Amino acid sequence: MKTLVLGAAMLLAAAPSFAFDLQGHRGARGLSPENTLPAFAAALSLGVSTLELDVQVTRDDVIVVGHDPVLLPRIVRDPEGRFLSGPGPAVRSLGFADLQRYDVGRINPDDRYARQFANQTPADGTRMPKLTDVFTLVRKAGNEGVRFNIETKLDPGKPDLSPAPDAFADALVALVKAEGMAARTSIQSFDWRTLVRVGKVAPEIPRVCLTAEQRWLDNVRIGQPGPSPWTAGLDVDDHGGSVPALVKAAGCAVWSPYFGDASAARVAEAKKLGLQVVVWTVNDAAEMATLIERGVDGIISDHPDILRRVMAEKNLPLPKATPVAP
Repeated sequence: MKTLVLGAAMLLAAAPSFAFDLQGHRGARGLSPENTLPAFAAALSLGVSTLELDVQVTRDDVIVVGHDPVLLPRIVRDPEGRFLSGPGPAVRSLGFADLQRYDVGRINPDDRYARQFANQTPADGTRMPKLTDVFTLVRKAGNEGVRFNIETKLDPGKPDLSPAPDAFADALVALVKAEGMAARTSIQSFDWRTLVRVGKVAPEIPRVCLTAEQRWLDNVRIGQPGPSPWTAGLDVDDHGGSVPALVKAAGCAVWSPYFGDASAARVAEAKKLGLQVVVWTVNDAAEMATLIERGVDGIISDHPDILRRVMAEKNLPLPKATPVAP
């Protein structure tokens, strides 16, 4: 019993501390090209408590910021300035110097993705940054409080597109520590194998269990035989079909569900288990208000500007703005 109490205390001590966590999704995807220095600069200039971002690893083992393991025509232009005609090379297949030949500063206007983010300001000539570049930008802004919620992008069904889970986690932890940012970082993933490894090599860094139970992604798989390949050998059905209980068993400090899966009952259950709840990706003001009233601890949004307005209306303290140019 003493060991269990100590473990719970360590978990709570590792959990990020905030009044309400305003997370800029991929920096501020609704305002600037996703996962780029202009997007992170926009978020810092507005004022967010956390920069949410995704990382990949190049062939020469440089940790870069980007959501998709393969270069996609909706946001990537080739060295001649033309949008890719189809899926391009995998990030893992390119050296960092080769990756820098591609422009990620604008959405392809012919793609429906452009209609989804019609107000995004292009930043032509922008390249996929290294994770260290994001840390440098934050230092340039003089922001000593903003946190980093870093997602390891890997897929158990596509092992060739990323390093092995343990190697991925080890490399990310080593870089975060070398940059002196471990105390300001949480690591999240849909593939919980990296989170298990982080718990072993850096238990002081909070882990965030991402979940989705949708037609387009279901990494939990309630009621299906055996454990999901995404949940590091844990089976939700061994925990009464409770996703919060599964997250607790995985050792995560934070449960981060797709917002449509975060019912009031589930949020309440998670809070009783001592979990913080940070939902993704919410861009509608009314939905933001409902989720805040439901008791979530934070929201990940493409539009931190809208979320700041909703927070102000609810008299929640706002993160400090630190204007900076990329």
